[in-house]
Amino acid sequence: PRACYRCHQEIRDADAIPNKTPYENFITDRMRGSAAAGAGVTDVAATSFESVINSGRLPAAEQLKLIEAIAGTYYRAKDYSKVISWAQRYVKEGGTNSQVRKLLVQAQFLNGDFGGAAKELSAEVISDDKAGRIPSEDRLQLLANCYVKLKDFHGYARALERLVTHYPKKDYWADLIGRIQRKPGFADRLALDVYRLQLATGNLHKASDYVEMTQLAIQAGLPAEAKKIVNEGFSKNVLGSGVEAERQKRLRDLAHKQAAEDQRALSQNESEAAAAKDGNALTNVGYAYVTNGRFDKGIALMEQGLAKGGLKRPEDAKLHLGIAYLQSGNKARALSILKTVQGSDGVADLARL
Repeated sequence: PRACYRCHQEIRDADAIPNKTPYENFITDRMRGSAAAGAGVTDVAATSFESVINSGRLPAAEQLKLIEAIAGTYYRAKDYSKVISWAQRYVKEGGTNSQVRKLLVQAQFLNGDFGGAAKELSAEVISDDKAGRIPSEDRLQLLANCYVKLKDFHGYARALERLVTHYPKKDYWADLIGRIQRKPGFADRLALDVYRLQLATGNLHKASDYVEMTQLAIQAGLPAEAKKIVNEGFSKNVLGSGVEAERQKRLRDLAHKQAAEDQRALSQNESEAAAAKDGNALTNVGYAYVTNGRFDKGIALMEQGLAKGGLKRPEDAKLHLGIAYLQSGNKARALSILKTVQGSDGVADLARL
């Protein structure tokens, strides 16, 4: 305290000197800024350091450090407009400290400049991509929040896709899948594919979802898949209890019965599909083989069906072929096919996810 008192006394004495030279003002402001920063008097520290910088007497490297200090001082004082101004000046003058950029984005967000914050964060993510770095989860979360504030739901979905790519948490997946499903024009026929994605990401929880997914698989002519789904529901104790227990057990019995019958009929169905004029039956039978775990056989038939042509829904067939390759362990081939899926009814969105 005694040393601090002496310092403040010296500054007051210096201030009292009349007709000071510009250099003397520079030294006085620098002393005042340092003393105020040490005492936690942020407004005095910031204005004094501003005067030091405006004097033009600092070397470039030292000036950058002082600009950085000013931005931090204003941030602690919650004067976000000035944080933005000084942080932007720091970047413009060649500053490279990533912490200053973080201060800039935080200040923009807290000051309500969500567009500016999103622009900075997007540039940061692009820079990470070019450098082969994974963007941090908190930065992607902040980017997503910016888009929410801007009501830019396409941007929000893109940020969510980044999050599930690098940080595949169930909650992120649930949000993203739900948003895709709620898009205008999303086709009802893709409900089973949505359930498949929810199941794969750990987002199938309710008994009603397991029941509906089982029923949809049976209706699609895929009882082997239905059997796996209903069995999982029972193994997780989601099915088999409560007022719907008997109905759920009957559904399980039906899935098991039809799966056994389907296995016996597959070879006959294959022969009929091969004789058909178009490739619809071949892709359907092929996928049935896949759900039975016979990947090589099923994928070969699906490829034949696509090559034969005349498909009612060729994009759906490519989606299912991609899923088949993914389940077989051939991720590279799966990706190459899924990237070709097109359409505005939700099929391309599901293929991307």
